[in-house]
Amino acid sequence: MKPILKTITVGLVFSGLVSNAQTFTNYTTLEGLSHNNVTCLAADASNNIWFGTQEGVSFFDGSNWTVHTTSTDAGLVHNTISAICVVSNGDIWIGSDYGASKYDGTSWSTYTTTEGLGDNRVNHIAQDATGTIWFGDYDGVTKFDGTTWTSYTTADGLPFGGVVHTDFDLNGDKWFSTDLGGTIHYDGTTFTAYTTTNDLLANGIRSVFVDNQDNKWVATTKGITVLDNANQWAANHTMMYIMPAPDTLNPVEDLAMDSQGHIWAGIYVDYLVTVGGIAMYNGTSWTDYDMTDGLVGPVIRKLIVDGQDNVWIATSTGVSKLSGATSIEEGLSVKIEVSVYPNPAKSIVNIKANIKAPLFVYNLIGEMVYSNESFNESTSIDVSDWNKGIYLVQVGATTKKLIID
Repeated sequence: MKPILKTITVGLVFSGLVSNAQTFTNYTTLEGLSHNNVTCLAADASNNIWFGTQEGVSFFDGSNWTVHTTSTDAGLVHNTISAICVVSNGDIWIGSDYGASKYDGTSWSTYTTTEGLGDNRVNHIAQDATGTIWFGDYDGVTKFDGTTWTSYTTADGLPFGGVVHTDFDLNGDKWFSTDLGGTIHYDGTTFTAYTTTNDLLANGIRSVFVDNQDNKWVATTKGITVLDNANQWAANHTMMYIMPAPDTLNPVEDLAMDSQGHIWAGIYVDYLVTVGGIAMYNGTSWTDYDMTDGLVGPVIRKLIVDGQDNVWIATSTGVSKLSGATSIEEGLSVKIEVSVYPNPAKSIVNIKANIKAPLFVYNLIGEMVYSNESFNESTSIDVSDWNKGIYLVQVGATTKKLIID
């Protein structure tokens, strides 16, 4: 476990620091999983965990395992599971490249394009507050209200490449993640794209998590961008998990939040080496965990937080449950003040802060253009030869936007 300060973070303040009482418990086929390559997972109302794997669905009640495959369960569409969701009535929905199936506790039923799916290749399943189920697929997204199926594609305003994840804001609006076209806000009438032109770190979006303050945490291929409750840029996080050189930016696979308001991120990169782990943000700094702490493997697929604040992490080599990491010590909080002026700047920019902490400046594609690890509360930077545009000034765990004019 390593506390991290080299990160671009949002100006939200939580009370508390992480305790060191965390425990990893790992599960593989030796314990009862149907396959170690776990692609998705979900918790039901009783905190039982459902895992979608490369070889069927595994169910774990804390003591016993039950496996569902096409050879044992008629109606299960396929064994390679790409999405899983527990809906409000307790039914389990799974997605695959061959359609979706629903388990009502007794039997499985299959749904494909014949029944109304827009595409049989299902990436993600989520249920909104009205009970409508949303299926992100390779062509776009399909909703099912229990009776009627409705599909949305590029013809309706979605970008090419389909939808890989869906979440819902406090207004009930939908936020779709796409591989190439950014995150898409759907208010029931209009599709609005948020991309790098809106200061997102990248257009490749893995997921969006809407927190209880209606901030949108956007998991991109280059880190996390936070949009506030007015859907305006608030901050970027790019180094939640420290990777070996030359890897610096964190491709984020999934996001979740525990009951204390901590944000959890699953991070994985496969470039020169395979590296991955999870990281938790307490409102001030990030703490990361990987195989050196007990995580079962580096290839992070998905993560969830159950009703007891256990963090479950799906990987290609099994599942880890992290317990005890969300306990906090009350009454400890830090608010960092940073001033950047003049802003916009043409030649010299002054930076002042109320702390001694590393100072970094990034451009909007995540490249570091300036660093001062010995920053001592104030400095001046000559920016006369910098390209015009928007930059991100990071001091410790706080970020300010800088405009070079």
